[in-house]
Parts: sequence; C-alpha cells; structure tokens
Amino acid sequence: MNPKIGLEKGIVRLVPYHSEWKDLFEAEKERILLIIKYIPNCEVIRDVQHLGSTAIPGIAAKPIIDIGVAVTSFEAGYALVKPLEELGYVYKGENGVPNRHYFDYGNPCTIHLHVFGQDSDEWQNHILFRDYLIRHPEMAKQYEQLKIELAEKYCTDREKYTDGKGAFIQNVVSLAWAEQAKPDDK
Repeated sequence: MNPKIGLEKGIVRLVPYHSEWKDLFEAEKERILLIIKYIPNCEVIRDVQHLGSTAIPGIAAKPIIDIGVAVTSFEAGYALVKPLEELGYVYKGENGVPNRHYFDYGNPCTIHLHVFGQDSDEWQNHILFRDYLIRHPEMAKQYEQLKIELAEKYCTDREKYTDGKGAFIQNVVSLAWAEQAKPDDK
C-alpha cells in the first residue's frame, strides 16, 4: 500500500494510518544520523524520535512524518542547520515555538523536523503526548475525531487547525505528566 506521504503548504488533509510511516521514519532517522559524520567533534544529537500523529498506530493523520531530534542544548542545535540543509531540509528558525529549530522537507512537504534541547519541556511534552496516546487508544480516538472535525472546518487554514487542537493536547500532556508522577503499584 502506498503511504501517500506529502501535503501542500497550508492544506489540511487527513489520511488513514499507514504502518509504512514507521519504516519511512526509520529510514530518515538513519539519514539524519549520518550527518554526525560530517560535523567535526559532533556529539550534540542525543535522540531521534518519531513524533506526531503518524507515530500513533490506528489514527488518521496529515501525511507528513514529524521527527524530533533531541540535542544537548538549543544552542548546540545550530550545528545541525547546515548539514540538514545539505540533506535538503529547509531551515525555518524557531517558527513560532521558542527554543526549537524547525525544518521542513519536500515539496509537497513530507517531513517536519523539530530540534529541541534534550532537557526542554517541549521535547518532554512531545514524547509524553505520543506515548500517552499509544497507551490509551480511547484517548487517541478522541484526538482523531477532533482532528477530523477541525480538518473539515479548516481545510485551508493550518494555523486554525493547529490552534483548535491546543486545549486537547495540553490536557493530554497534563494527564501524561500526572501518570508519570504516580509511584509504581508494585
């Protein structure tokens, strides 16, 4: 089955989940990790993760792979800009999210790449959100339904689509932090 990756700028379109998205992420992760070889004394990359809805099995998503890269610090992330641009990524600066290096790839866009300091709240929140929805499929389905409604309403306004998900995402992140803080029942 064709994973149908790629979305025109400004358009909101959801497609059913494709298991191939994980393979596409893994292949791109390897390509990204190869850039370390081209940065002298580079040890800034600490982790590379598949983020966003394409990382959550079973729910519809915009056909764009979100990749998160954790680096030693936000400032250290600048060392990745030129090598990632050489791979074809377009650097967009923080793009509205403080202390994030943001890149996109492809035309139509196939990848959003987010570079965060490994200790930043934003990095932690992305991981917690994804993992919580994977552990709680009923909440993932609620998220999917919200996204479907917003995509129908804002099919040509990605900013309003994204803003419409904000409260739900914040709620899930809060639940995930609370769940993480609970002592293990052993």
